Amino acid sequence: MAKKIPQINASSMADISFLLLIFFLVTTSMDVNQGLARRLPAPVPADQQTPPEINERNLMAVKINSLNQIMVQGQLMDIRQLKEEAKKFILNADNDASLPKLFEEDFGAPFGVLLYTKEHVISVQNDVDTQYQAYLDVQNELVAAYNELREECARKYFHKPYADLDEDIQKQIQKIYPQKISEAEPKNYGGK
Repeated sequence: MAKKIPQINASSMADISFLLLIFFLVTTSMDVNQGLARRLPAPVPADQQTPPEINERNLMAVKINSLNQIMVQGQLMDIRQLKEEAKKFILNADNDASLPKLFEEDFGAPFGVLLYTKEHVISVQNDVDTQYQAYLDVQNELVAAYNELREECARKYFHKPYADLDEDIQKQIQKIYPQKISEAEPKNYGGK
């Protein structure tokens, strides 16, 4: 007669494995990926075949080559200058003919009638070999330009930070300074 070999009771092995899995999930830290918070534009109407034409003076072209150099309107620029250049473009405070056209609109109390560049667009295009960090730096500087303009407006009219304002008032300020950043498909600009 064959002798029975004692077997290990494996019924609790699943419980132990599950507890170890939970332990490692709880104690492990995960790297957070960088990303861009963006609100997607409204869908293009079905009857619109081609995108609307943008007047050249209303377009600020920002290109990043494969060496992570920034060109704004065809001129090399340091990343530290980009935010101020974007603010100048968005505001067009001197009504410069080479900057976006100013429109007059009544924004209601307390703003009243203001001149603003409602048709401006900042177009960002990068090389296929541009480093992701350089792309993020450009995007951050452009968003910072809009944020600073909105903050200045909030402090001028309400003597409060933009973040402390009611949602309706924030939307009014967003209408005065609409964030229009267009991202074009990457190209090969060279530079190496």
